[in-house]
Amino acid sequence: MQHLHVRLLRAERGLVELALPYGDKVTQQQDGFHGGAMGALADIAGGYAGLTMAPEGMEVVTVEYKINFLNSYQGGEIRAIGRVVKAGKRVIVTTAEVDHIDADGKVSPCAVMQQTLAPVPKTY
Repeated sequence: MQHLHVRLLRAERGLVELALPYGDKVTQQQDGFHGGAMGALADIAGGYAGLTMAPEGMEVVTVEYKINFLNSYQGGEIRAIGRVVKAGKRVIVTTAEVDHIDADGKVSPCAVMQQTLAPVPKTY
């Protein structure tokens, strides 16, 4: 995510917030934020929120996510807040909300996601 200039805004147990600035690497043909960029940001926010609840020595991998795209915007940035819904031994369920923040600070919803993560042994 460094390539896309994603910033970590907040990290606490069960919650992670990330920001992705507008740019030509994350837009679609109509110059709005691309759904793939929104999905990646939501996946990572939810994944890292899940990681904060994973057992010691474990990582998480995404098993599945379902995302609803609500709107695409130009300029500003998008932010994703990932939250843990339930953290179990074998499955962690998260949600993420993706919002657009324009130059004036106006917040508008872009996407909502539900995700299933699996804890796996950390191998590095």
